[in-house]
Amino acid sequence: MSTTPASVLFDAPGPKTRRNQLVVGATLTVLALAFGAWVLWQFVQQDQFTAAKWTPFFEGEIWTEYLLPGLLGTLKAAAVSIVLAAAFGLVFGVGRLSHLAPVRWLCGAIVEILRSVPVLVMMIGFFNIYLFNGLFSGKEGFAAVVTALTLYNGSVVAELVRAGVENLPKGQREAGLSIGLTPSQTTRSILLPQALTAMLPAIMSQIVVVLKDTALGYVITYEELLNKANQIGSYKGNLIPAFVVVALLFIAINYLMTTLATALEGRLRRSGRSASLAVAPVEADLGVVTAQDEADARNAAGGQGGLH
Repeated sequence: MSTTPASVLFDAPGPKTRRNQLVVGATLTVLALAFGAWVLWQFVQQDQFTAAKWTPFFEGEIWTEYLLPGLLGTLKAAAVSIVLAAAFGLVFGVGRLSHLAPVRWLCGAIVEILRSVPVLVMMIGFFNIYLFNGLFSGKEGFAAVVTALTLYNGSVVAELVRAGVENLPKGQREAGLSIGLTPSQTTRSILLPQALTAMLPAIMSQIVVVLKDTALGYVITYEELLNKANQIGSYKGNLIPAFVVVALLFIAINYLMTTLATALEGRLRRSGRSASLAVAPVEADLGVVTAQDEADARNAAGGQGGLH
């Protein structure tokens, strides 16, 4: 029988526990179905499923004037934010690992502060700053959305980079130093590539969060999908169907991004660039180097009276 982390950490449930789990699962499923049926019934009572409510989504005007511009606004803000957040996270993540204490403390303080401030608060704050100071004339909404998403999600990515590097086996760093690399070169050439591939699923999840958080731009009237759904609801009197269509668009985009992330991770794993596959050979090499170093040290100690 294979040993999995779950089987190591938890006891296998017995017959009584499995029966209780089955009862709880069935009860929750029934409650969820009942709640969903109640919601659908409320929609039917308010005539939200009549043909008149949904027909506008089969017309070109709704797509060319509302949904496609909103989708473009969402994707544009998400794409720029993702690129900038990745750069911010990489710089400050490496800064948090610096061997220079002032650099490490400064980067740590900035990351912790930005992680603590809600995205919506930053978005509204930057929008007012840009608006009252005449910055990004006509593009204040876009600039505020990108700035807030970059700073918040960049700080999260920085933490992922730091955690990924620190969770690598210590032998990885020692191996780099033993072949003459400086601490910075070791981080850049050995630790960082492995940490990024190991943390790729978490980083991709954060990218999906960036895409969804663009909807917060609604509060500062940024022209994204949620804002357009509200405009469609006011124009056609079908707010609930408009939100349903926009939700389906978000689900489709997120599904595509998740599929791409899974394919990318699988490709890295098959190519042997994933950290989980790279650790073993590096550890093996380190073992050879260590044994060789010990032999060299014994020889040096015998010939020179010890190591310094």
